[in-house]
Amino acid sequence: MSDEQRPLASPEPGGAASGGPERHGPERDGPEPEPIRFFGTTWLHHDGGYGLRRAGVAVGSLALAAAGAVVLRFAFQGLEIADVGPFVGILVVAGFAICSALAFRRTWDGFVRRRDPAAESAADRSAQSLMFIGFIGSLLAYFCRSLVEAPGEKLHRTEYTAARERHERRRGSRTGNPAARKPRPKKRR
Repeated sequence: MSDEQRPLASPEPGGAASGGPERHGPERDGPEPEPIRFFGTTWLHHDGGYGLRRAGVAVGSLALAAAGAVVLRFAFQGLEIADVGPFVGILVVAGFAICSALAFRRTWDGFVRRRDPAAESAADRSAQSLMFIGFIGSLLAYFCRSLVEAPGEKLHRTEYTAARERHERRRGSRTGNPAARKPRPKKRR
């Protein structure tokens, strides 16, 4: 059996490895759902430990945000020990608060709409440093979104449903074998 004919082992539920329908079987005709980080394709039918994964992402992101806050507190205590003055302390706190708010908003927007890769500019690349500084905001966005759904599930579900509908329309419009059609006689004028 060649590699192309052998069914692919899938770690996801319903894949060829779990005895479910094969990837190229008749039940799996059409577009495939896009996997989400930490969830794979379990978001589609909410199977394969989806609830546990959501709880794990919520607890994990909140714990990491708390650990990050503790680390930032130690950094701020270092500034107090260095006796740099209240102005620098205010600047540091304001900087981390603003960067966290921007990171929260950018991460939340990533769950709602796709970024256009063609429109990504130098400003978007420089925003990566803001995301790095405001990592607590990004982790809190993950926490808040995982309380409702898998982060990005609504976006992926909308795109997948639209792709399935397009596929069904294309498939429904093609009936019969077009090669077997008889040519129509030409009209004479």
